[in-house]
Amino acid sequence: MRVLLVEDDHVLGEALRDHVAAAGHAVDWFKTLGEAMAATETVSYGLILLDLRLPDGEGLGLLRALRKANNAVPVIILTAHDQVSDRIEGLNAGADDYLVKPFNLGELTARMLAVSRRYEGRSTPIVRLPGIEIDQAAKSITVNDRSLTLSAREWAVLEKLVERPGALISKAQLQETLYEFGAEIESNTVEVYISRLRKKIGSDRVETVRGLGYTIR
Repeated sequence: MRVLLVEDDHVLGEALRDHVAAAGHAVDWFKTLGEAMAATETVSYGLILLDLRLPDGEGLGLLRALRKANNAVPVIILTAHDQVSDRIEGLNAGADDYLVKPFNLGELTARMLAVSRRYEGRSTPIVRLPGIEIDQAAKSITVNDRSLTLSAREWAVLEKLVERPGALISKAQLQETLYEFGAEIESNTVEVYISRLRKKIGSDRVETVRGLGYTIR
């Protein structure tokens, strides 16, 4: 999924960006409130990791603006301020979760997955389709009881398709999942990873709707 990281600390920001990207997500990292606000106006994010204290304002300003605009993107607040009053204010403003620095990167990954599941209406990280079982927490997939290995980008495409099995996912949506700001987008990237997925999970599993996008059966 496409993740917006809003964090002004360079060392922590680099660590978070690299960790989230290693899990197969496209990450846009900005250090100011203004840059982050501009990004949300042009990109449909799957999740936002939001610091509260930024050089040009409070992160809660972005959160409140998103919720006022009826933007339901999941938001996890990351902050060094551990006062109960700060947590209450963040949650009341529309945050989905709250992590106090310093935190374990593994815990961040688990919370990101949990928040995404809630938005998709699932109670577990397991997605089951006929003949396929996908464990998003363990990053494992079995097809007809045979375990498969997927690359990070293959995982990113698969997870986008199984957010809503049977729903049509456009090529542009898949590109947003794979690419962060500044990355050079190759015209055939989506087709390449769709082709690779078909070879691994079955050519009839992913259907192309010509001119519109793709859907997983």
